[in-house]
Amino acid sequence: MKNEFDIQYQEILREILEHGIEEKNQRTGHICKSLPGMRMKFDLEKGFPLLSLRKIPIKVFIAEQIWFLMGHKNLAFLQRFTKIWDDFAEANNCVESAYGYRWRKHFGRDQIDGLIKLLQDDPSSRHGVILMWDPSDDGLATGIKKKNVPCPYTFTVQIMGGKLCLHLIIRSNDMMLGNPHDVAGFAFLAHILAQKLQVDLGTLTVSISNAHIYDIHFAQAEEILKRKAGHDPIKFECPPRSYERAEEGDESLVDECCEALMKTYSPQPPLEKMAIVV
Repeated sequence: MKNEFDIQYQEILREILEHGIEEKNQRTGHICKSLPGMRMKFDLEKGFPLLSLRKIPIKVFIAEQIWFLMGHKNLAFLQRFTKIWDDFAEANNCVESAYGYRWRKHFGRDQIDGLIKLLQDDPSSRHGVILMWDPSDDGLATGIKKKNVPCPYTFTVQIMGGKLCLHLIIRSNDMMLGNPHDVAGFAFLAHILAQKLQVDLGTLTVSISNAHIYDIHFAQAEEILKRKAGHDPIKFECPPRSYERAEEGDESLVDECCEALMKTYSPQPPLEKMAIVV
C-alpha cells in the first residue's frame, strides 16, 4: 500500500494538463488549464493525505488550522509560523474573511462548538454543516473587489458507522500550491474533531468545483508527473487534548504535531520556488 494522496494527485494533474480547458483568467491575467467537478477521497485510518512527491511545509497547515480553531481574524498567532495570509490582511493586521473567525463568531454563533454538541447528542445527525461563505458579503452579492473570498467555502461532518467523515467543498483550487495544503489541513482538522468526539477516523472527501493549474506552474506540474509515487502511508495521531489546546492557541501543539508527522514523512526534493497567484 502506498501514500494514496500522491496517486490521486498525479491523476488529477495529468487529467488537467492533457484535457484541461485553457483560458485566460480575467482577474489574475494568467492562462489556466482547468477542469470542473474533480474529487479526491481518502480513508484516514489508512494514512494521512500528505503530498510526498515534493516537500510540503508541515508547520504551515498545522498552525493555520489551529489559528482557525482559535476563531481569530488577527494574524498575530499565525505570523509566528507563516506569512501566507499577509497579502489578504487589512491595515489592522486582520483578515476579515478569515475562516476560523467565520466558523466561530461571524454569523452570530459558534459553528464548531455547535457541531460538537450536535454530534455528541445525536451521532446520526446529518445537519453538521459549517460555512465560511457569507452570501451578504462574498461573490455575487456585492461585486466589490475584495482581498480574499473563501476558496474552501463549506464542509460537513457526519459520524457513519462510528467513524467521523468530513466532506470539504472548494469552489476554486490551485492544484500546485493550494490543494496539497488544503487537503492536509482539513485532514488534520478531521483528526482533531474525531479525537474530541471520541470516535474513529473515517473518510475525507474533497470536491473541487474548479481545479486548475496556472501557466507559470505548467513545467513544475510536468516534473511532479515524472516522479514515482512510492511513499508508504503516512502515520499521524493527535497529541492529547488537541482541540482544547488549539482553542487556547498553544504554540507547542504545532511542534508536537509536526514531529508526529515527520516520523513517517520522507518527501522527495522540493521544486523550484513557485510564485503564488493572488
